[in-house]
Amino acid sequence: MKHRKVAIVAAVAVVALATGGWLLQRENTPAGSVYQQARLFDDVLARVADFYVDSIDEKQLYQMAIDGLLDQLHDPYSTFLKPNDFHSLTEATSGEYGGLGIQIDVRNGWITVIAPLPDTPAWSAGIQTGDQIIMLNDTSTEGWKNDRAVKELRGQPGSTAVLKIRRVGIEQSLTFKLMRATIHVRSVDPKLAMMLDERVGYIALTTVSQSSAAELTTAIDSLTRKGMKSLILDLRGNPGGLLNQGIAVSDLFLDPGQEVVATRGRAPDATHTYRDAKPQQWPQLPIVVLANGGTASAAEIIAGALQDHDRAIVVGTPTFGKGLVQQLWQLGPDFGLKLTTARWYTPSGRTIQRTSRNEQDQEAQLAAAEQGKDTVPDSLVFHTDHGRIVRGGGGIRPDMFVTPDTFTTAERAFIRMLGNKVPVYWDARAGYALELKAAGKLTDPNFTVSDAMVDEVLRRLRARGVTVSDSTAAGARHYIAQQLGYEAARYVFSRQVEFRRQLNDDRQIQQALALARKAKSPADLLSLVTVTPAPPHN
Repeated sequence: MKHRKVAIVAAVAVVALATGGWLLQRENTPAGSVYQQARLFDDVLARVADFYVDSIDEKQLYQMAIDGLLDQLHDPYSTFLKPNDFHSLTEATSGEYGGLGIQIDVRNGWITVIAPLPDTPAWSAGIQTGDQIIMLNDTSTEGWKNDRAVKELRGQPGSTAVLKIRRVGIEQSLTFKLMRATIHVRSVDPKLAMMLDERVGYIALTTVSQSSAAELTTAIDSLTRKGMKSLILDLRGNPGGLLNQGIAVSDLFLDPGQEVVATRGRAPDATHTYRDAKPQQWPQLPIVVLANGGTASAAEIIAGALQDHDRAIVVGTPTFGKGLVQQLWQLGPDFGLKLTTARWYTPSGRTIQRTSRNEQDQEAQLAAAEQGKDTVPDSLVFHTDHGRIVRGGGGIRPDMFVTPDTFTTAERAFIRMLGNKVPVYWDARAGYALELKAAGKLTDPNFTVSDAMVDEVLRRLRARGVTVSDSTAAGARHYIAQQLGYEAARYVFSRQVEFRRQLNDDRQIQQALALARKAKSPADLLSLVTVTPAPPHN
């Protein structure tokens, strides 16, 4: 029996060799030196180029090898930049580009919306934070890295993009057809830098780009002239940007010589400590920083520096935890390499980068932290200049934990019931808001949304073929009234009126406002949170 098996194997081998199934070319067994491994790579590349069943251009093979190498780093921020990618990189930091107006990041293998930018095509269409872009123009986005997603989403103003969106709580995907526009991205929208009362000012820093420090300075000076005595600096949803501007913004509030951030890497020039270079302009101004899971990168540098030096208190939920430094090399006239070379550390020594096994693990950590279920061990303890305890392990943890507004069970039931008809609901609501404007029925910016107005939205929704049970509608009335109030305020009055209405319903803003009202100095502000318990650890 054994001899019969050997004969069969030998016969198969002979047939395979005769028909070209096996073409065995014996070479010396490669050893382990780098030189020999390089020769091995060249040998493999040459055999593929010469003998692979399908013809592949040799330049394409090298490109595939480069992409494969970087992919094996398992770092979505290390990428090879092809021609025109330098232009896209410049757009990202200059504040103007043709596109849809969406801040994105790679999460769990999908392009995920961090935030839509106000008054952009994405904002107007109803794209929301947390939406996953699963298809763009009939092409799946699974596995895309940040740079490819940015390039594909941007384009000439006037061109169209069809997005298929997956949204939490909705089983069916949503489809949006958007027209690209010229996006002017300011770090500070001067129309939304405002006084919340007679002494507390509010400024949102939405990105960290080339003009961030200058725009923030202008806004603070403007509010100071209006009587501002305390500042709420909103970094929620700020995806970061330029390291030098993160340092420049921190410089505005720190004293000369104070550390802003340190980078540590393997290369000799990758380790560096950045310090404040000039006196702060508003040393007696109490500052409350707002942060959440959308606060990332250079925005985390700002929050961490101000917290570690006891210059501000942080309110909200833990930040994203993107603390990696990318260095850019231009490789010839048309190519470049953006490579992670170091990690960022706050002045107290905390790493900003979350420690995780993969993107999915990091996302799970962030989701738990947003709900107050901190997964960081109690042993990761650091201290601010005044000895306050701050916890490390990735991201910036707030001094005062305040959960964001969440949907009630009844409101979630309403959203699930809408399913892929959510755009129909938006259309019904927006159409009614525009009719209210045309009819001139709203004259007071502080108008109340009546029961009759909610009934009208529901009537229009049902008229468009969406079935809404009475019980589901009853549970969603507050949600519908709130959203209609925002939309009507924007259409009838202005974006500023809408924004102020939203702030009144924002529990994190209201907590920050309560603190800022009490503080007469930065020291007063610190005393208000030193006895505040941290959220429980699980």
